Amino acid sequence: MSNDRLVKIGLVQTNCSEAPAANMDKAVKGIREAASKGANIVCLQELFTTLYFCDKEDYAPFNLAEAVPGRSTELLQPIARELGVVIIASLFEKRAEGIYHNTAAVIDADGTYLGKYRKMHIPDDPAYYEKFYFTPGDLGFISFTTKFGKLGILICWDQWYPEAARLTALAGAEILFYPTAIGWADGEDKKINTMQHNAWETIQRSHAIANGIPVVSVNRVGHEGNQTFWGGSFIAGNQGEILFKASHDKEEVNVVEVDLARSNATRVHWPFLRDRRIDAYSDITKRFID
Repeated sequence: MSNDRLVKIGLVQTNCSEAPAANMDKAVKGIREAASKGANIVCLQELFTTLYFCDKEDYAPFNLAEAVPGRSTELLQPIARELGVVIIASLFEKRAEGIYHNTAAVIDADGTYLGKYRKMHIPDDPAYYEKFYFTPGDLGFISFTTKFGKLGILICWDQWYPEAARLTALAGAEILFYPTAIGWADGEDKKINTMQHNAWETIQRSHAIANGIPVVSVNRVGHEGNQTFWGGSFIAGNQGEILFKASHDKEEVNVVEVDLARSNATRVHWPFLRDRRIDAYSDITKRFID
């Protein structure tokens, strides 16, 4: 291992309440606990300051949105500076009157606000009515250069798309982070639940394999509306191996070490980036090939 490329990742997996201030306090407590365990980068779950309000279409949650940067980043910046940690914070962004995004802010270890990623893929399914709330992201697939490496941030539904992971890796990301809110519907068959969870984990592990970099997924827990969020926050190594997995039903703060120096060796031995046929992929921009 190359000691100068060892990075400790903090995963804060919690449940949420109707009180944004209490949710923020819980997140800050989790950040502090992760830092006390040696974390260099701390990732919070999707929309950590609120309940997952997208389980129904309702105008009231729009009042929860905020500017990014804004009140939450201003609260987290001095904490990042004090603890010397990078913070990834998923927030409900109000961009302008009538324009809202599902956004992740990135704060460097010196407290500098580095920028934001806006969720690109917006679902519209039972219990996930996100198109009612969120405008699709328009900042592209990007990486953020932090004290502890180049980070790629994608959000929840983005995790099902290999194109998103690939383009973020091509933008220089050394780790992919997925703040997430996903769960099991009440009354669903347990076999279906197991298949859904396994698919969710498998697709993200495949992004680690295809791009030769670690993947970090941080999900919430607890029962909200008609679903139970399945937790299971995890880190996959460069070849898809599970380095850590959290429980399905408990609030947890965990810190896991990854070695960013592995990526070069992985990509040399499994040269997927070298062998890409970029001259043959133009049809990928079509909706369907008739």
